Amino acid sequence: MYTFAILVNSMIRPLLCLLGLLISCSSFAQNAEIRGFIYEAESSEPSIYTSVYLKGTTYGAQTNLDGFYSISKVPPGSYTLMVTSVGYDSITIPIVLKAGDKISKKIFLKKSSVQMKEVNVSAESEEKKTDVRISVNKITPKEIRQIPTVGGEPDLAQYLQVLPGVIFSGDQGGQLYIRGGTPIQNKVLMDGMVIYNPFHSIGLYSVFDADIIRGADIYTGGFNAEYGDRISSIMDITTRDGNKKRIAGKVSANTFTAKALVEGPIKKEKEGEGGGISFLMTAKTSYLDQTSKSLYSNLDSAGLPYSFTDLYGKISFNSSSGSKLNLFGFNYSDDVDYNAATNLHWTSSGFGTNFLVVPTGSAAIIDGNFAYSGYKINLKEPDGRDRFSEINGFNTGLNFSYFLGKDEFRYGLEMLGFKTNYQFTNSFGSSTDQTENTTELAAYMKLKKIIGKLVIEPGVRLNYYSSLSETSIEPRLGMKFNLSNTIRLKAAGGFYSQNLMSASSDRDVVNLFYGFLSGSDDLPKTFNGKDVDSKLQKARHIIAGIEFDLPFHLTLNVEGYFKDFNQLENINRDKIYENDGQHSEKPDYLKQDYIIENGTARGIDFLLKYDYKKLYVWAVYSLGYVKRFDGIRTYEPSFDRRHNINLVTSYRFGKKDVWQANVRWNFGSAFPFTQTQGFYEQLGFPDGTGTNTSNQNGQLGIFYGELNKGRLSTFHRLDVSLQRSFHLSKNSNLEITAGATNVYDRENIFYVNRVTNSRVYQLPFLWNFGMNLTF
Repeated sequence: MYTFAILVNSMIRPLLCLLGLLISCSSFAQNAEIRGFIYEAESSEPSIYTSVYLKGTTYGAQTNLDGFYSISKVPPGSYTLMVTSVGYDSITIPIVLKAGDKISKKIFLKKSSVQMKEVNVSAESEEKKTDVRISVNKITPKEIRQIPTVGGEPDLAQYLQVLPGVIFSGDQGGQLYIRGGTPIQNKVLMDGMVIYNPFHSIGLYSVFDADIIRGADIYTGGFNAEYGDRISSIMDITTRDGNKKRIAGKVSANTFTAKALVEGPIKKEKEGEGGGISFLMTAKTSYLDQTSKSLYSNLDSAGLPYSFTDLYGKISFNSSSGSKLNLFGFNYSDDVDYNAATNLHWTSSGFGTNFLVVPTGSAAIIDGNFAYSGYKINLKEPDGRDRFSEINGFNTGLNFSYFLGKDEFRYGLEMLGFKTNYQFTNSFGSSTDQTENTTELAAYMKLKKIIGKLVIEPGVRLNYYSSLSETSIEPRLGMKFNLSNTIRLKAAGGFYSQNLMSASSDRDVVNLFYGFLSGSDDLPKTFNGKDVDSKLQKARHIIAGIEFDLPFHLTLNVEGYFKDFNQLENINRDKIYENDGQHSEKPDYLKQDYIIENGTARGIDFLLKYDYKKLYVWAVYSLGYVKRFDGIRTYEPSFDRRHNINLVTSYRFGKKDVWQANVRWNFGSAFPFTQTQGFYEQLGFPDGTGTNTSNQNGQLGIFYGELNKGRLSTFHRLDVSLQRSFHLSKNSNLEITAGATNVYDRENIFYVNRVTNSRVYQLPFLWNFGMNLTF
């Protein structure tokens, strides 16, 4: 702890000197600054990714997820401020800037009464040149709704599956593996709160209601210093506020799920006046375990034994200056019941607050959060080898951002504390129990600097893990070079660490149990002939890419990546003996609770996108290689997929675009698995050497082949949906959706029963129908 404080102090001193120098240089230039917030007039919700620029100049910006924009280092003079966004009336505001001016403009956009054929995108084009944006996908509700809906309701989980570098392991119990990283190596944040399990067991739904998402940033690698405590990827989700003008809501029902949403003002906000207070509440439930038996005759008698319930609520306090405070809470639950033989149940709940402060006359904005969340999962199996895992804790952070022309400087502090409890008995009868408390501290800083055609983003992060008494210094770097107005090179890299490990082995092919463990001291002392000097999981990323603005509104993005997982920790599935004096001569891999591994992930992703007027096309091809080494052998983990293709098309048609057709086709090459070589009778020897084997009935034992040397069959599936909207009144719309999953009924393998050799498949052809009413 003392060492961490010294390191933070040594980092902050030069940081403050650098910041003072940048601010003084900015002030010396005696330029002006325009900043503020853009809102939608109908609901007072922030208008995200809206273009704000000074007409006829290169000065401009795009609003962020809070609707905030900042245009600084503007020379004195007379200008025209332009605000443009698709589907909204453009706004033109004459302004006169004097040296040293800091003007704040709060602007409300009104929906366009006529269909826009073109929209000025000068600020968006400028953002492409001034932001690194490597290995990040910025998702809005619009994109989520362009994927064919499974069950009639759009969901973030279904959209994530089409992102470059993302591998989805299956419809039932499926998890997302991002550029070689496992689910435990992916950090999920909702308004700054850590969400430990973001996906339901059915694999088609996340815990996030698509109607409350304002935006989501998905970092598949190479993320900068503001994010930490994970070694592969980040999902940062921001929810929207409730309607600040009127009571509104939505009710929907389909063959899989039903939900209700209500929102409105507690204190109404009026344009040009003080702030307001609003609320938002949503509830979603699944009855798939019931409808799958009654509606789908092509399923077996057990149907699809999945059900869940999600509850979420939020209150937002907004000031006239743009500063705000949010209070929110949630409760998610999930159940799986396989013929009363295997039962799984998990719950996740939490509450938190976040805030944004915009100091008057300052070049900075301040944001922060505090949250407490917990997660508990219990799996009961027929053989009595039950599993239990629980994690709960808090996380808090404080961040400062300075906008200096097109440059930006950001730094912050974070603290996280959690408790884990885990219980498991393996097939050899050996038990693993762990209860741990830990606290993690972090400090970071990041600078974005534009030098001609070069954009550079250096950063550094310090993480201190108190339970392991270990500090990790993690440099990060992002870069972009503008070869021309339409071609840009980019690269990113960094060092990463984490303390959490999964309660499931990376070797498991199918596993509904998703638990957590804290990093342990009970690790092998050596690995691959070298001393183990760290208890953390660690990785290094190198990513490089090129992006093209092609003719006919096409964009092409190509990225290659290499992730070096130089230290991983896993549950030891081979443990037979207790780690005590009696078995001191046994090898570590037969008595340690955990093992150390390393590995690599490398690949290349291609993304071709067309989004213009009525047509949206998204085409992705990913080539990937994942390797693991456990000290004995090199193997390909169960999620190693060589080729992955996703094709998505969405088309709006009819008068006022009331119809929308969506199509998605996914192809994935075969996953690896461990083959069966033979069977034998496994005797228990209850009386030791005196056991009479002639009258003993043993259990069926299996001789396994080499680890993951076999390959299952390829995966491919076509999903379609068709939507029709009916305008009922000024604020009311009815939408009817019909669709189908796995249109040509492809038998995609889920797993094979090793004893009977019978195959269990992923979802067959399933039709769906749904209706929703917004008011």
